[in-house]
Amino acid sequence: MPQPTRRLLLAAALTAPGLAHAQSEAAAWPRQTVRYINLYAPGGANDILSRAFCQAMTQITGQQFVVENRTGAGGTVGSDAIAKSRADGYTMGLGGVANLAIAPSLFPNLPYDPARDYTHLTGLYRQPNVLIVNNDVPARTLPEFIALLRANPGRYNYATGGAGTTPHLSGEMFKQRTGTEMPFVQYRGGAPALVDLMAGQVQAIFDNLAGPFGSIRDGKVRALALTSPERSPVLPDVPTMAGFLPGFDLTSWNGMIAPAGLPQPMVLRIAELSHRALQSPEVVRVFTENGATPWLVGPEDFAAYARAQEPLMRQLVKLSGASAG
Repeated sequence: MPQPTRRLLLAAALTAPGLAHAQSEAAAWPRQTVRYINLYAPGGANDILSRAFCQAMTQITGQQFVVENRTGAGGTVGSDAIAKSRADGYTMGLGGVANLAIAPSLFPNLPYDPARDYTHLTGLYRQPNVLIVNNDVPARTLPEFIALLRANPGRYNYATGGAGTTPHLSGEMFKQRTGTEMPFVQYRGGAPALVDLMAGQVQAIFDNLAGPFGSIRDGKVRALALTSPERSPVLPDVPTMAGFLPGFDLTSWNGMIAPAGLPQPMVLRIAELSHRALQSPEVVRVFTENGATPWLVGPEDFAAYARAQEPLMRQLVKLSGASAG
């Protein structure tokens, strides 16, 4: 028998027990409490969505999925905690556009490597950003607003809850695509920006849909367009940017990641159960009420999407001039 063939057979014999053990562990997962690290503060949309998902996973598996809020540095503190955890299937957390695609361009010394330090498990949800204006702005549609900006360069400003966020990058993409001048006003959070919008201190806001949804519904502000390629079921009458600016697509997306090195059988088991949870009526209800859509993509597609988003976000961060400082 040729020597290379002997080596291959020996390797197969040595790895077979490991594979069998991994498959056995995956089939029995979870055997104990699972820790889910959320990168954001309690009470916000990402926290509400994460807790709804974890509650569904608890009901499906019979084991507790406990949300741990590890905030700070634009999500990088919690991201680092996930990366440095044991790859045993009992620590996972939120991985999305902020920490996987935007952070590498904002933070020159990230404590983790998005391409190396994680196992991508599944998509969780996507949230569009929305362009809203106060009711005194004399534009009722997106084309009217673009015409207003072109006729009055620099007169109308826009706000977001933070530099380098998807709402901020949506605003910069919008200005680039329309050739308009609209100064950027940064706030420490979407809520104070919304208050000043309604008071007339700023004229427009880009924000995740969940934040201003109630004010839009109650007619306190006017929604002009969504940044997702499709309309939202909670605001079916609000058009998309892409309907006027073809190809415009910039959403807040989040999935679930674990430390690198998680065995493939465990990855597939977690993804399968997660997709069951994401399709449960209660999760769909909570997601919809918060302007989110369940994102049913598997491990490979989620990883590929995250990799493709990073260079796109890098271009937008450079365009915006945003920095961690």
